[in-house]
Parts: sequence; C-alpha cells; structure tokens
Amino acid sequence: MPNVVILGSTGSIGTQTLDVIRHLPGYTVLGLAAGSNKKLLRKQIAEFKPQFASINCPESAKSLSEEFSIPVYSDPLQLEEMVSDPRCDVVVVAVVGAMGLKPTLAALEAGKRVALANKETLVAGGHLMMKYQSQIIPVDSEHSALWHCFYGRDRKHIAKIILTASGGPFRTYKGSLENVSAKEALAHPNWDMGGKISIDSATMMNKGLEVIEAHWLFNFPYSHIEVVVHPESIVHSMIQLNDGSVIAHLGTADMRLPIQYALTYPDIVSSPVEQLDLTKVGTLSFEPVDLKRFPSLELAYRAGQAGGEQPIALNAANEEAVAAFLTGKLKFTQIPELVEKVMETFQGKSFPTLEQILDIDSEARIRAREWIG
Repeated sequence: MPNVVILGSTGSIGTQTLDVIRHLPGYTVLGLAAGSNKKLLRKQIAEFKPQFASINCPESAKSLSEEFSIPVYSDPLQLEEMVSDPRCDVVVVAVVGAMGLKPTLAALEAGKRVALANKETLVAGGHLMMKYQSQIIPVDSEHSALWHCFYGRDRKHIAKIILTASGGPFRTYKGSLENVSAKEALAHPNWDMGGKISIDSATMMNKGLEVIEAHWLFNFPYSHIEVVVHPESIVHSMIQLNDGSVIAHLGTADMRLPIQYALTYPDIVSSPVEQLDLTKVGTLSFEPVDLKRFPSLELAYRAGQAGGEQPIALNAANEEAVAAFLTGKLKFTQIPELVEKVMETFQGKSFPTLEQILDIDSEARIRAREWIG
C-alpha cells in the first residue's frame, strides 16, 4: 500500500499523477502540496482524502484545515516535514524551479523514493543529490525512456545518450523570433505542459536542462550526450552502443506513462494511456538542432561543462527571464541574452553547499532583475 506525497499537486504533472493513482490499486495519497490554486486543491482533498496538505496562503490553509479537519500548512519549510513523514513511501516532486531543491533533498535524506519531475533541482544541486542516486526515478519522458533503455545493461557498452526534442512551436517558424508573443510560445505542438516548461521548450532551454539532468542521472560526460530534433515526439530517447547500433524507447506523447513507471518501478503495469500504434504514426523523422535559432541549448551545455556556479546561475536567470517574457518585460530573443549575461558573471568552480547554492541562486536572480529593469 504505497503512500504518496505530491509536491505541486495542482500543476500539470501533479494532476496527471493523481489521474495515474486513480488507476493504480493500492496507492494512497498521503499528502498534497499546492501553490495558490485553492479551488483545485479543495477538490483534490475531497476526492483523495490525504492526511495533510499545503498551500502558499495562510488564510487558504486555515479555511481548508477547518473544512477537512486535517493539518494544512502554508510555510514552505513545512514541505520538508511532509516529505519526511514516516508514513510516506514515495514523493512526487512536481513543483517548478529551484524551490524544489530543499524538499527533494529532505525526502532523499529521509530515505524516500523520489519521482523527480523537477529538473532544476539536478541542474542546481546534482552533486548533492547523487549520493542518493538509487532513490531517484526520473519523470521527464526523455529520462524515463533512458531508464528503460539502460535497464539491465552494462554501461561500459553504451557509447552515448541521444535525447530527442520536438523542436517546440518555432521549429519551422519563418522570419525573426524577436517579436513572437507569449501565446505563440506557449502553443506546444505535442505536449500539454505548464507555462514555464512550455516557454523553456520554445527556447529549447528545457532540452538544455535535460542534458545537465542526464549528465547527473546517468553519469555520462557532456561530449557523449547528443540532442536531435524529432517532431513526432514518439521516440523519447535513445542510446547508441559501442558497435554503432541504437536502442530507442517509443511511446505516445502522454506524461502519465513516465509518471506511472516512476511510481511502480521496477514493475510495469497496465496503463489507461492509449497504446502506441506504429501503423497510425507513419513516418518518424529526425534532424539536427539549429543552435542559431535556439542558443539556449548551447548555453546549457556550456554551463554544464563549466560546472560549479554556472548551472545554478543559468537556471535562476532563465526562471527570471521566462517570467519577464510572460509579463511582457522581455522579448523572446532576449531570454537567452539575459541568461548568458548573468551566467558569465559566475565563475566559481567548486561544488557549493546547499546554503551556497541558495545564495548563488538569489544573487543570480538579483542580477537578472537588474538587467531586466
């Protein structure tokens, strides 16, 4: 009877996790943590009857606690208590951004399995999390696919990792991207995702963060991690063996598949997701990434290879840049410009502590906001 705590329960991954649990007999929702969506959290509490919950608003927390007679927290520090609860077996980390780092580490230190849908935690603090590598199961479709491809294989036989990217809404866009709107950038052709991840997909920073994530999860050098554009989003990732052959993982573009695998691993059970029919898919195509159109990917490679402070600064500056773009304060093409300017002001090479990571993150955000202003 696995007990699950979901951080980010009202977001895209969180709601899909709950849909998966609806179809998984024996799985119980122990705790739910939301951002500010009280209306949806209320519905989730009523349906799944968790033992505790959290929302980033003291007034909402108080009213929900009184209504359902359960503890409802509002202090972000209490997320660490939720994920460390002795009744908890699995923590789904579906919050967006570096704010997921502290509760993720708390869950790992408490011995929990972490179904990780927050790539920023590995980008900023991968060196801290790798001591708990056996407890982490990735939820990103690309890394979940690699998990399948790697399963039971001797890594010395694997020459390189190949991550696929859809190319986002601007893969075939004609003309300059300078004046594209937020609405256009949010219109992903294949996936239904939250706002921040959708913009990251449009800039291909999302794929850059996944490259850094793959480096930590699978212990591969950046020179052996490749990205190819695959518009159909059917092949989620591949590995190339030393003899040149390639093993690929194929599946429908539905996040419930990797979510379920992270919850049930190593078991593979029946899923409500529509099964893949290759006769309906037809053609599968692949093409190289246009780094002139998508410089964010190159920036992520550069930050990952530099290590130390740069990945932290890259991630923090990108979060600020995306928020500024969504509110009309930056143009689309200024997102990588800002990220590069901020990133290059951080040159420390050491492996920072958690406190140092948070300080670097904060300083990078300050510099990004100054540049935006």
